[in-house]
Amino acid sequence: MYSLFILFTAGLILGQLFYQMNLPRIIGFIVAGMLIGPFGFNLLDEKMLLVSPDLRQLALILILLRAGLSLDINDLRENGRPAILLSFLPAVFEVTATTLVAPIIFELSLVESFLLGTVLAAVSPAIIVPRMLYLMENRYGTQKKIPQMLLVGASMDDIFVIILFTLMIGFQMGKSFRAISLLFIPSAILLAIIAGVLIGFIVHISFQEIPSREMTKLLILLTISFFFVGFENIFKGRIPFSGLLAIMAMSMVLHSRNKRLASRLAMSLSSLWVVGELILFVLVGATVDLSYLKSNGIKAIFLVFLVLSIRLLGVFLSLKNTDLNKKETIFSMMSYIPKSTVQAAIGSLPLAMGLDSGQTIVTVAVASILVTAPLGSFLMDAFHKRLLKKDRNYL
Repeated sequence: MYSLFILFTAGLILGQLFYQMNLPRIIGFIVAGMLIGPFGFNLLDEKMLLVSPDLRQLALILILLRAGLSLDINDLRENGRPAILLSFLPAVFEVTATTLVAPIIFELSLVESFLLGTVLAAVSPAIIVPRMLYLMENRYGTQKKIPQMLLVGASMDDIFVIILFTLMIGFQMGKSFRAISLLFIPSAILLAIIAGVLIGFIVHISFQEIPSREMTKLLILLTISFFFVGFENIFKGRIPFSGLLAIMAMSMVLHSRNKRLASRLAMSLSSLWVVGELILFVLVGATVDLSYLKSNGIKAIFLVFLVLSIRLLGVFLSLKNTDLNKKETIFSMMSYIPKSTVQAAIGSLPLAMGLDSGQTIVTVAVASILVTAPLGSFLMDAFHKRLLKKDRNYL
């Protein structure tokens, strides 16, 4: 309990301090973790750090469940090609750039660099989702469905990157690379979508037939989500399946069948995320070796900016030959800058698993959060009114 007191006190104080400086609270949370962690003043009980992998998994579940409950399948259909390209092309550009550049900057193998690329490549749903929902509510860019396109693309981007990360972790732990394992990616996606859609319809029907409180419905969704992730972990390597994508598919079905209920459940998840976000980012900060960050921080920041520029080229190409004008394209590129949640959730897993590249990966992951989260947040908040047209007829 004393560790929880320290964690919440440090997180709340520094989070509010950074918020007063017009910076994301998550930066304050990470700094708090660095200060109270084992490489700082060492104020946290060791048991607190042992449960952090489970908390990171829970954070991903909350994020994707909330995103799915906010996504409209029709928006995915209407945005078509650019939304699909945004879901993987920028990530492919960034992973490729990291794989080629990281061995030069750090002493990493190509496989380790690829793993690092999968950590860096995901955009931040914690930063993007609330801002896109704000734009939709206030009708900025809604005439061309820009917020919906970015929300869909960013959410699918996270799933694509997480699947790649999981695959590469398996390669690293097994110390071998089998090209046939790449077939697991489309198989995992297909099986996850089928399972998620099927369970989504079953849950929707049960919610109609069996009256229950909204909190009970939310607990049911979380229980099924835990089952999906548990199923993936139990049958990993034998049955290709993405539990996180199944969660997304299930929640999108619920949104398509009952938008009002989905909106209320998403709001309840937002309330849970307030607590989860603080715990997650403080614990991530606690895993950072400050001495390593001091000696390699400049190289990490250089790598982050370099591969980010390649990523933005991927965003630009994804939007080429669409009806978006120059300003709208620039805003879309800004929206794909911030990194935080996925990096926090998976960045320290290689270190926890004892991989030699673990400390380098978590250091670069934290550097990417500290640099891109405030930068992307500031750019979106400061320029959305100038770059996006307000639709007065949007309902």
